Amino acid sequence: MADIEPAWELYRSFLAVMREGSLSGAARALGMTQPSLGRHMRELESALGAVLFARSPQGLEPTELARELVPHAQAMASASAALRRTASAGREEVSGTVRLTASEVIGAEVLPSILTEFRERHPGIVIELAPSNVAADLLRRDADIAIRMHQPTQEALIARHVGRVELGMFAHRRYLDAHGQPQTLAELSGHALIGFDTEKPFIRRLRPQGLPYTREQFALRTDSDLAALAAIRAGFGIGIAQVNLMRRDPLLVRLFPAEVSLALETWVVMHEDLRPSLRVRRLFDHLAAALERYARA
Repeated sequence: MADIEPAWELYRSFLAVMREGSLSGAARALGMTQPSLGRHMRELESALGAVLFARSPQGLEPTELARELVPHAQAMASASAALRRTASAGREEVSGTVRLTASEVIGAEVLPSILTEFRERHPGIVIELAPSNVAADLLRRDADIAIRMHQPTQEALIARHVGRVELGMFAHRRYLDAHGQPQTLAELSGHALIGFDTEKPFIRRLRPQGLPYTREQFALRTDSDLAALAAIRAGFGIGIAQVNLMRRDPLLVRLFPAEVSLALETWVVMHEDLRPSLRVRRLFDHLAAALERYARA
């Protein structure tokens, strides 16, 4: 292997090629020309002393080594992003960038008003919001702050419990007027149910005993909580959603409140190394206070 350490920009180009599947697609994603990106790949292969892609009429085929390099290059990308966010503060004043991650529903339905209030108080802070149902790795610095629906266990994290977000079963009044309102849990099997496509362990833990709510019974299956929420609002059928969100629309009717009441323990989390960062602490405290009010509503 050559003694020259490859520059980060070469790995960034490498990740783009792996993600896009072609030099042309990667060049478009990075705003580069295809010849420049191709030169990056040749320089990286030369520096590593190994072939990363096999050329064929069908395009580029990653070698086994290329696939093994991906998680390490992704770690470099996360570290580079964390460095940029740290450097963007520049001074001790409350400015700079904070990256925040939360579930799809929290990110799209709950946080916008909370972040608007924060922006009015701290206009110098730029927020990067990454809604995803895949938990970000705070130890790897994929994000500065995370809103988690389970208690974190890593010792290097600071976590504040903000309450329990209740889930209930809902349908739009339009659906119930057209199809009738079920009077017992057993009658749910005769209705259009909205639910998951992939059953995750936490779903099995939360599901009440006796509730006919399995994948085989769903008329609409989706792993997107936002899509399920939109389907309930559209009158497609009956589904489970956050009670506080559904209360905002009087045409959404809660069904079986005594039998179907699930609780998501909610936490605001950050890495302990970010404690000295004033901008991160300000957003952390603001989120914790606002989400405590949301959970109590």
